[in-house]
Amino acid sequence: MLGAFSKSIFILTFLFVVVICVSAQIETSGLPGSGKGDQKEDQPRNFREMLSKQRVEREKKDHEEMLKRGDEAAVLSAQLENAFEKNSQLSRQDQQKLESLESIVLKIRKELGGGDDDDEEDNATVIRERRPSTLREAFDNLKSSTLKLVSDLKQTSRFTVSAVAIQSSNTVLKLVRFLKLRK
Repeated sequence: MLGAFSKSIFILTFLFVVVICVSAQIETSGLPGSGKGDQKEDQPRNFREMLSKQRVEREKKDHEEMLKRGDEAAVLSAQLENAFEKNSQLSRQDQQKLESLESIVLKIRKELGGGDDDDEEDNATVIRERRPSTLREAFDNLKSSTLKLVSDLKQTSRFTVSAVAIQSSNTVLKLVRFLKLRK
């Protein structure tokens, strides 16, 4: 019984190896269901050019939208600073602007290719940065950091990933979160 079992295992293993060797010899790139076909060679030249132009236009549009978001973030931070100067506190509408600023900067950071700001290196740079001790100082830092972010965004192109702009967006996000906690 043990001999028959070991023979059948050996035969199945041998057949499995043969099937793998044979399938490795067959070129599947031309088969319709293989998924390995080079689709770009199958497409006409003018169709590929059209796709390329559409991709370039979409990238330009995305970059312009990111720059508009940066300008919108600068406007919101200036409005928040002015509102705090007048009232020495944030109204419910100002809280909503703070939330909006956070979501805009998160979108910008995502488009730049940045991730969460909870990395060890980022935390080390924040420790080195001067943390605001008052709300007034936090709003001043928010406005200047947002303006720096906008400046960094304007220096980028749609072909680059700016680590400086990602770091600036992380700084703005940290200040927004500080302000949200301090209310």
